[in-house]
Amino acid sequence: MLRRPNHLLHVMPENKTPISNASSYAEVGEYWDSHDLSEHWDETHEIEFQVNLGSSIVYFAVEKDLAEKLRSAARHHGVSADTLLNVWLKEHVSSEPAAK
Repeated sequence: MLRRPNHLLHVMPENKTPISNASSYAEVGEYWDSHDLSEHWDETHEIEFQVNLGSSIVYFAVEKDLAEKLRSAARHHGVSADTLLNVWLKEHVSSEPAAK
């Protein structure tokens, strides 16, 4: 059985969706599927922010058949294949003895 770490739960922080009044990420998606930002443009304001374009993701080649099995397992657990693979790798690596 897959156990999800707390940071993987899909709980909305309070007061983070004032436009849609959604209480879950699914509700946010449903709202924006049928609405457009132009409907709320007067409720927006300019902000400044920085973007870090450096990636913290490393890619590994995975055999095609194995990737399909991973995607299938991820769908079964209700998470992305990336998330499932990372959870499984963390569990496996943490149980390995430390390298000398």
